[in-house]
Amino acid sequence: MYGIDIYNSKNRHITIGTNKEKKFSLDIYQIPAQEPIEKLLNEFREGQPAFAIGEEPLGKIRGHDIQLYLDVERPYPPMLRTPPYPASLETRKEIEKHIKELLVMDVIRKIGQMK
Repeated sequence: MYGIDIYNSKNRHITIGTNKEKKFSLDIYQIPAQEPIEKLLNEFREGQPAFAIGEEPLGKIRGHDIQLYLDVERPYPPMLRTPPYPASLETRKEIEKHIKELLVMDVIRKIGQMK
């Protein structure tokens, strides 16, 4: 999983990721009018299932199951042409940790012989 790191510099600029050269200015003290705030809060309430919460950072998307088709016929897609290589023990542990998190959050599930 990848995330966006946000750093607040001393000049009230925000940088996204590790690119310190690309800065975004934010006026963090501007207070919007009450009407836009209420409208925004209503949108959040109506679409609550779509937003992540603290207990479920990603949340499970319900009602949008998809089937993925993997084309293994020649000519092979570029990723299938690459020979597999062993991941380091540290990398495998991190991958397994992320998979367990996704299983616990019910974002993914085991299927077939993997159950």
